[in-house]
Amino acid sequence: MMSHITNSIFTRRETLFLCATLCTLLWGSSYPAIKSGYAMLEIARDNIPAQMLFAGYRFLLAGVFLLLFAKLTGKSLAVNSIAHWRQISILGLTQTTIQYVFFYIGLAHATGVKASILNATGTFFSVLLAHFIYHNDRLTHRKLLGCLAGFIGVMVVNFNKAALDFEVSLQGEGFIVIAALTLAAASIYGKCISQHMDVLIMTAWQLAIGGIALIAIGWSMGSTLGHFDWQSALLLIYLALLSSAAFALWGTLLKYNPVGMVTIFNFLVPVFGVALSAIFLGETIMEWKYLIALILVCGGIFLVTRLQRTKPD
Repeated sequence: MMSHITNSIFTRRETLFLCATLCTLLWGSSYPAIKSGYAMLEIARDNIPAQMLFAGYRFLLAGVFLLLFAKLTGKSLAVNSIAHWRQISILGLTQTTIQYVFFYIGLAHATGVKASILNATGTFFSVLLAHFIYHNDRLTHRKLLGCLAGFIGVMVVNFNKAALDFEVSLQGEGFIVIAALTLAAASIYGKCISQHMDVLIMTAWQLAIGGIALIAIGWSMGSTLGHFDWQSALLLIYLALLSSAAFALWGTLLKYNPVGMVTIFNFLVPVFGVALSAIFLGETIMEWKYLIALILVCGGIFLVTRLQRTKPD
């Protein structure tokens, strides 16, 4: 009975729209939030150990929040076997640790506007990787057109109108794209192992394990975060909550709806990322390259994730 009620709620079009939009809004808000955290904690763009420590605290806390949520909803927090622990650990070290090593360093060397657009390339990497891994998820002309539009958007956002070259740095824009590729590969691995375990528990533990690894990296390099006040502490809690809430809600939507109906909302992430970076960081979006790139990336994601309509018999 409870499962039927939950299914009925989360398959309603209005609920799907509101919940999916909320998830993308939360993910989009992480770009200005992280950069604001750097400023509050006086983390310099070249202070990689402190960036890793900041990320580690966030994801360990996010994992703890999800575990508490799972416990409150009556789920068992246990992992059934050593093999599952190994799989979750691999997922945590790739999807959380390695990805966010590149992401946090890249975000320190790129604007929030650029990062939110560039990170959207993860959608296209997922499509390309899935083509070589899954026999039932091949590239189509529509998907190829979407990927092409997205990558052109990435090129446009890095174009310097003052000179005929591209404003690209390995530690900035390069690391953001590497983070997107890492996430795409790790997500495919996560999809495989999630067939044999609870998605919420898997996500909670991988976030916690990945966060602990990031903290260990920061500590091993001699870093500390000694400038916390109530504002920076609240910001850290917000970042942790947005990760845990968005992951839990997104996973629920995917459980009760066709994947294509949910992932189509991914195009809103760069939209919210760009808009919120402009609002909270004062970054400009009134440049032709940002507007054109945003249209191309969002259009590309729409083409890639749009459900193929079937003709009636």
